[in-house]
Amino acid sequence: MKCKILHESAKSMRVRLMQKRMTLAQADILEFYLRTQNGITDVKVFDRTCDVIIRYDCPRNAVIQMLAKFAYTEKNAALVPERTGRELSRTYEEKLVNTVLCKVLRRYLLPEPVRMLLILGNSVKYLLEGLKALLKGKLEVCVLDAAAITAALAQNDYETADSVMFLLKIGDILDEWTHRKSVDDLARTMSLGIEQVWLRTEQNEILVPVSQIQKDDEIIVRMGSVIPFDGVVVSGDASVNQASMTGESAPVHKHEGSAVYAGTVMEEGECVIRVEKTSGSGKYDRIVQMIESSEKLKSQAEDKASHLADKLVPYSFAGTVLVYLLTGNLTKALSVLMVDFSCALKLAMPVSVLSAMRECSQQGITVKGGRFLEAVSEADTIVFDKTGTLTYASPKVSEIITFGGHEENEMLRLAACLEEHFPHSVANAVVKAAEERGLRHEECHSKPEYIIAHGIASYVGDQRVLIGSYHFIFEDEGCYVPYGEEEKICSIPRDNSRLYLAIADELAAVICIEDPLRKEAADVIWALHEQGFSNIVMMTGDSKHTARAVAETVGVDDFYSEVLPEEKAGYIRQAHEQGRKVIMIGDGINDSPALSEADAGIAISTGAAIAREIADITISAEDLYTLVELKRLSDALMKRIRDNYRFIIGFNSLLLILGVAGIITPATSAFLHNGSTLAIGMKSMTNLK
Repeated sequence: MKCKILHESAKSMRVRLMQKRMTLAQADILEFYLRTQNGITDVKVFDRTCDVIIRYDCPRNAVIQMLAKFAYTEKNAALVPERTGRELSRTYEEKLVNTVLCKVLRRYLLPEPVRMLLILGNSVKYLLEGLKALLKGKLEVCVLDAAAITAALAQNDYETADSVMFLLKIGDILDEWTHRKSVDDLARTMSLGIEQVWLRTEQNEILVPVSQIQKDDEIIVRMGSVIPFDGVVVSGDASVNQASMTGESAPVHKHEGSAVYAGTVMEEGECVIRVEKTSGSGKYDRIVQMIESSEKLKSQAEDKASHLADKLVPYSFAGTVLVYLLTGNLTKALSVLMVDFSCALKLAMPVSVLSAMRECSQQGITVKGGRFLEAVSEADTIVFDKTGTLTYASPKVSEIITFGGHEENEMLRLAACLEEHFPHSVANAVVKAAEERGLRHEECHSKPEYIIAHGIASYVGDQRVLIGSYHFIFEDEGCYVPYGEEEKICSIPRDNSRLYLAIADELAAVICIEDPLRKEAADVIWALHEQGFSNIVMMTGDSKHTARAVAETVGVDDFYSEVLPEEKAGYIRQAHEQGRKVIMIGDGINDSPALSEADAGIAISTGAAIAREIADITISAEDLYTLVELKRLSDALMKRIRDNYRFIIGFNSLLLILGVAGIITPATSAFLHNGSTLAIGMKSMTNLK
């Protein structure tokens, strides 16, 4: 691509592309092409002038070569995400410009009678909105606006009425732009994160990358997994959690012929789905829906601000009447109508939350609503699952001990064949160990059945195969150790987690899982104590010996071993009865009941899909320091909400006093009010840190 360097300084240059015009799509292609190049630190593309500002920390010639090689190809276009925000910004820029131009043209080009008619016509919209609210028995901001415009028109003060409507329209555009931009910024940081799916073929089922799936392919989705595409159920029955798309709290039953949607989660059952849409499946729109829905999950601070804003409207009317009765001056009375607390309160609070959610997302934290950030800020108790949470999400198989004359590799092959259907950190360790040994584990069993918090059951030929915990294998299923090998099971190291594999009710192998603690776990627990958490608890299905060793190392206040999912949820219910606010952190299907019960359920990003779906917050699996960051951001958000509240009440009260004193006119009052609303909205969009 030919271009001309217009200006450059140290590690920065402004370049103009040699083309007559640039579309928004072309601007996006150029921007994301440059952003993917090594050495480029920042890029800004100006489509109207065909200019681009590039900041870099690589050799200057390298940047010139990047520009020389650039072209608007399909390969470069593929670098652009589904939404970039450029089109959204352009839409609102044009709305603002058109609104200002119309105002100027009316003021200087139209004769006064025509201008008066246009002002009357424009006022109808505001008057009707106010009238509708009154007919519903509500005193809302639109009633204040309608009253102010009506009062100005009644005085034949058309210019004031026009100025008020102009400022209201500008304010509405800026409010909507601020809100939409916050939602858009957040949505573009989120994705489904599905990389592989089970494809059904004529012979069997195979695990393939999502990119290989085509329309009309049949895929298999099992309990706890995200449905990756829109499609129709070909066979099977399942309960599907569609909360991320529809907001429904109860799972929806799906059967043959039912439609299913990308991004929803299978809570129970198993289905074969015929894919109807493989690309452009509305992922962005679904995420936006989730965010819009999450705004309904307001924090108490937001809710109080919103209710206060509505309650203040009658007082504004009362103040207007009182000022008029005391002074007889309609201009001073109108100054009261020009100021309402509602606009700023209702804009700044949700925008603060959306911005905090966006900032959390930049830190590898996905939050589904403001009330969960408030819950984190106020919580005094944290409950940790152990495996994949306090320990690394990628444990390793350390040893395989066989029984009954079975061969080690064959037992690992069979275990991997079963475990790969229900991914969890321990299951992933088994599958990975088989891969490292070069063991192919093609399907040799019937349909596997997952028993939550216990294990997996299936059949190989006519023999029942079980894999899971000691409790599941020996106590629930009544399996036994082969005669003469009792001492072997007693000699297994107690420091590691263990999976028990049984064939035809006889123990066939014990798989020892090395589950190393996260190196940062102890420091994170200490930091959480410092941030105000008084009760940090670990709950695990592992043995008491293993749990005690971990608990003492990381420094939790208490621990519980060999617990079932309902017992974790029961502990949280008891804590609530004691007046505690509780956070639960886990990554498995068995953590789902506790995640639902907690004030804020936090899932690890590499955990089971159903845990991520049910959880209110998802954090990166890279390290646990994101929990400390989450607490800091939550506290900072609540401080911002309190600061916004104080500023809005204080500044608007000052405007009321100045208006009543006759120091400022109604138009000035409206201008300052709308300006302060915009300013605090923009401030609320900035990062908390």
